[in-house]
Amino acid sequence: MKQTEMSRLSREDDNSSTNSNDYNYPDCPRKVPLNGQFPDLDAESVNFLSGKNSGKKKYETEYIQGNASFGMSVFNLGNAIMGSGILGLSYAMANTGIALFVILLVAVAIFSLYSVHLLLKTANEGGALVYEQLGYKAFGMPGKLAASCSITMQNIGAMSSYLYIVKYELPIVIQAFTGSNGEWYTNGDYLVVLVSLFIILPLSLLRNLGYLGYTSGLSLLCMVFFLIVVIIKKFQIPCPLPDINAVNETLSKPNTTVSPSNYSDACTPKYFVFNSQTVYAVPILTFAFVCHPAILPMYEELKDRSQRRMQGVANVSFLAMFVMYLLAALFGYLTFNVHVESELLHTYSKFYKSDVILLIVRLAVLTAVTLTVPVVLFPIRTSINQFLCASKFSWVRHTIITVGLLAGTNVLVIFVPTIRDIFGFIGASAAAMLIFILPSAFYIKLVKKESMKSMQKIGATAFLLCGFVVMIGSMSLIILDWVRNASAENHDGH
Repeated sequence: MKQTEMSRLSREDDNSSTNSNDYNYPDCPRKVPLNGQFPDLDAESVNFLSGKNSGKKKYETEYIQGNASFGMSVFNLGNAIMGSGILGLSYAMANTGIALFVILLVAVAIFSLYSVHLLLKTANEGGALVYEQLGYKAFGMPGKLAASCSITMQNIGAMSSYLYIVKYELPIVIQAFTGSNGEWYTNGDYLVVLVSLFIILPLSLLRNLGYLGYTSGLSLLCMVFFLIVVIIKKFQIPCPLPDINAVNETLSKPNTTVSPSNYSDACTPKYFVFNSQTVYAVPILTFAFVCHPAILPMYEELKDRSQRRMQGVANVSFLAMFVMYLLAALFGYLTFNVHVESELLHTYSKFYKSDVILLIVRLAVLTAVTLTVPVVLFPIRTSINQFLCASKFSWVRHTIITVGLLAGTNVLVIFVPTIRDIFGFIGASAAAMLIFILPSAFYIKLVKKESMKSMQKIGATAFLLCGFVVMIGSMSLIILDWVRNASAENHDGH
């Protein structure tokens, strides 16, 4: 998602530098000559087709040469794929087993690549390199709303997952430096609010956030560092784990309770596991792989652009992220086995609170995610302004939208019990829409040269149906798990 956000930031910067008092939202009504070559298309389509000379009212199709090399595009797309989702993969493996997890990981990676193929082909046929615009061309305003809402939900999920990391990890860092425990300033809920108020909000209120794009590279480096530490720690942390009291504190969930008598079983990896938490595996994986709103802006920026070349970029990026995800999940799971929590980095604090290397990892990740939240918030605010069709910049509207988005995300982070629920809900809804449903629906609607009886359209239709099965099935099972947990808590309370 980060690369998409930065592409939009760049466009916003260009607009601001051209006219500092006006918004230039492409989907709002603008005057287009009725006798032009494309009288039936809206302004954004005309801009796309006409390139940089739209001000001259020339509407012939032009090829705009990108300047991003193949290698840089691979890095950028890998950066867009990589995010906080990597922290939940060990938990997914612990609740599926190694073999089932690998099968699911391969399946989601292949499905994601196939949806990239559909998206690229649809963009070529539909003549648009903006996800929301493809939705508008395919199904009008409902299609645009579906794309925009899915992207907004995905971005809110990303913001929530970043703030969850602040909630989980910042108290541990403060405890390490101060030695205090139980004070108000080691409470994660208070710290999330303070960080949002004094760091994230001022950065988010700035009109141009292009300089924060460097945090995208920092985030990727932090996750690579995190992966290296996870692998190293596997060979440093003994099994059984050293602190049995901490272990017993960790094992509050019924499906992970291990008594000292069978404690040695906790060191034996499982290959197939089925329990109440297995339903979160597919949503966590889809959340980790979703990057589809970033595909089209990167395609536009690719040097010597072609569908085949961009597909090659996607293949290399997905393969690299597949390897990183598999290693992070495997070594995290082998380190903690059934004791792994829904956020892997937090699991280490249960057993090694004062480890210097882990403290450095936490500081790096905290810095990266804190500075990335304004970047993720920016396109959501821009999208809201687009729907409002605001032609003039207003600090009042700008501030209200920013504060509202941050406040809502803080409420979500404080009151939703675990990051697992965010990964699960967003992965089952928005991520499933962006990977499965929307690309196949747009492809079926916009690619006219293939009949519905062709293998390509049949495959896209099957992919669309598969997306609905994944979304409805995952959401139903997750909601059932929430209801069961709530009733169990009420029963325990009585």
